[in-house]
Formats: sequence, structure tokens, C-alpha cells
Amino acid sequence: MTTAATRAPAGRDTDSGRPRVVIIGSGFGGLFAARALAKAPVDITLIGKTAHHLFQPLLYQVATGILSEGEIAPATREVLRHQKNATTVLGEVVDIDLAGRTVTSTVLGRTTVHPYDELIVAAGAGQSYFGNDQFAEFAPGMKSIDDALELRGRIFGAFELAELATDQAEIDRLLTFVVVGAGPTGVEMAGQIAELSRRTLRRDFRRIDPTTARVILLDAAPAVLPSFGEKLGERARRQLAEGGVEVQLGAMVTSVDANGIDVKDGDGQARRIEAATKIWAAGVQASDLGRILGEQSGAAVDRAGRISVQPDLTLPGHPVVHVVGDMMALDKLPGVAQVAIQGGRYAAKAITRRLAGKAPQAPFRYKDKGSMATISRFHAVVDLGGRLKFEGFIAWVMWLALHLLYIVGFRSRLTAALHWTVSFLGRGRSQRVATQQQVYGRLALEHLGPGWEASKTGGPKEAPPADEDVTGRESA
Repeated sequence: MTTAATRAPAGRDTDSGRPRVVIIGSGFGGLFAARALAKAPVDITLIGKTAHHLFQPLLYQVATGILSEGEIAPATREVLRHQKNATTVLGEVVDIDLAGRTVTSTVLGRTTVHPYDELIVAAGAGQSYFGNDQFAEFAPGMKSIDDALELRGRIFGAFELAELATDQAEIDRLLTFVVVGAGPTGVEMAGQIAELSRRTLRRDFRRIDPTTARVILLDAAPAVLPSFGEKLGERARRQLAEGGVEVQLGAMVTSVDANGIDVKDGDGQARRIEAATKIWAAGVQASDLGRILGEQSGAAVDRAGRISVQPDLTLPGHPVVHVVGDMMALDKLPGVAQVAIQGGRYAAKAITRRLAGKAPQAPFRYKDKGSMATISRFHAVVDLGGRLKFEGFIAWVMWLALHLLYIVGFRSRLTAALHWTVSFLGRGRSQRVATQQQVYGRLALEHLGPGWEASKTGGPKEAPPADEDVTGRESA
């Protein structure tokens, strides 16, 4: 089957006469906005770049073999299957026309135009390499299922290759893992790799000792978990050190390649760390849609790609366009799930009130429910909006309860709880499968370039000569 470029209107029923609400993004902001409109007299089109809703805070557990991708990424279509006024559409939004009130999306050469009466933009953010995008080839981020599966393959694969190596320097390189970024994602990732090497894998190999693996957490900042405050940050640093993580602060990454990473310390000294596996957990960049909206509305866009919004989360001069989550710049709000969830619900309520002829609601106010990060098994830190702070086992139990609450679907909650029991009470990890496709798939697609779509859709749009291989593979 092949696809051809098309341009067609989309929607459940464009003749229904009901207002058309288009939601861009199937993350926390987009999904919670759609669910909040379940009883509203509107037709919803939710456009997702992927066909699943990703519970991003648990990506590191997919990467380290605790959970499967299905447990943290249910199909969006399945989540909304009982919501009769919602249609889910797969596609990447490439253009928004504020004057014409249309959204244009594309997937595998098929272009679709979606008219709207109300628009909610919740496209989220991707990994930022602070202008050094070339680092991504050797240091994957932690923003998608593809990222997590690639890292799972790289992490478990490093131990397998070390078992085969005969040169001690090569073994040391393979058993060195560098995590860049000492925020919650980096801390959780480093802690789990250390636990993996010192607990889960310690008896699984014959030639190498997995417990000798180096796990290094790097950050140019002077503290671990700076948003949690000095006290909790220092406790997290000590707990990481006790678990086998080398915390190196004030260290700025200057170069990354296949064999290692170069850093410059605060005193100006340059050094190199030989490491096969590098993980980037530092910085985010909002969707490019922020720039498109800024050019048309005149709203300011900051260096991270976030667009300035009105106190009611709308664009200046465009009261039917709502921007929520990581894409909006308002009151220096953090890029956490709760901001997106509360913003999505606020935008949905604004739409229902306008349709009902009611007065606008009060300006958006974020209710800070706190921040959490796991350090290791049975140990976490919790900051409840600066009011209460916890650490240790109590904080870890709180972390478990909250994350179970926000995982979408009873089945996913149940299986996640079972896998946590296996991993935290025992030594096992139920998701240790790693394939070459996971490790090299992203790089192979980037090497093939845009032409790879020809083979992915079942064949080129124009048949090539019989002896031409359009996949770009050097061998079968």
C-alpha cells in the first residue's frame, strides 16, 4: 500500500453544526482537556504526533527494564473510546493558520486540514541540547518511547559487550554510564542504572563484575535537584553517592562522541570520560509551533520556544486559541505534568463557559501540588510546594501512590504495581529484552533521510528499477 499527498478536511461530522474543538497533542494537557470536554456540546479532534498518551515521568523505568512501554503509554484511541464527541487523528502538526482558523497535519505524505472554532495547543516540548544538536547522535534524550527503548538496548547491551571484551580499557569504557542533567529525570535514571548494576545484574555474568560499573551524574549547576531546595538536594546527592553514583557538579559538557564525553570543570580544567553509554537529561525545548503562533499573533517567544500567553492562557487577539503545558510562558511555571493537566482543564472550562454564555472565569492560577523524585529502592524526596518536605521511605511510598494514581487505565495500574513488586522486593526486572533495532533504529532512519518513507509505506510512490534497493540497507 502506498500513500499519496492529499488535502482534505477532517472532523467527526463537519455538518453537525456543533462547535469544532481541535486539540494539538496527546500528552497530559491535550488528553485532560479532551476528557474535560466529554459532556460539552462540541466535536473534538485530538491530533497526536504518536498514537499513544505517554506518561513521561516513568520513561526511565522503561529504559531500565522495570516497566514495559505499554504500561506507561496506552493508545489514545483506547483511552477516549467511550467519549462519543472525540475523534483521534494521527499526524504531526506542521502549520496553524490563525486567520483562517485551520490546523494542518501530515503523516507519511498525507496532509490533512482541520478547521476549528476553538483551538487548544498542547504540543509539549522535546529535548534541548542547548545548540549542540550533534550530541543527540551519541547521547539520546528521555522524551519518547523510542528514546527509552534505545536506551534500554544501550544499557543492557553495554553489559553484554563487556562480557565479550578482553581489553580492560574497553571493559571499563563499556561499563561507564554518564547521565547529563541532575534534575529529577537525571537523578532517577542514574539511581536506577546504579541499582541495576549492583543488585539486578550482579550474579548474571561470569567474566565481568557488574557491580564495578561506573555511573556518573553530570551537571553544570552547583546542586542536585536545585528546584527542591538545598536541604533535599543535598540529601539526594548523599543517597546517590551511597548507591554508587558519582555526582560531578559544576561540569559543563563540551563534546560528545561514540567513545566518550568531554567536560570542562568550574576551574576551567578540561577532561575526558571514556563511556559507551551517554544519556541526556538536561534541558527542554518547546515545540516549533510556538514560533509559528508567535509570528502570527505577535506574542513573544522565549529562548526555550515557549510563547507568552494572556492570564487566561489565550493568545493576544485570539481568544479562541488556548496554549497550555510546556509551550506556554506564564509566571515562570515549571515544566511538570500538573501544569499541563491544570492548564488543559482550565482551557476546557473556558470553552464550555463561553458556549453557555457565561462570564469568563478568573485568570489561571497554578496550584502547586509539589515535586517528587526517586533516588533508589525505598528512597525518594518529596517537596509539597515548599510547605512540607519528606525524604526516605515515606517519600518513596508517596511517590508510588501518586504515580499509580496518574497512570491511565486500571489494567496499566495493576501491571505496573506487579512489576514494581518484582523489581523492588526482589532482584528481577521483567523487561530486559534489548534488540539491535532498538539501539540503531533511530540512527538508521536519520541516515536514510526523508526518503525512508517510500519503503515504510509499502513501496515507493514510483516503482524503482527491479535491482534498486530503496531501503538503503547495505545487506539483508
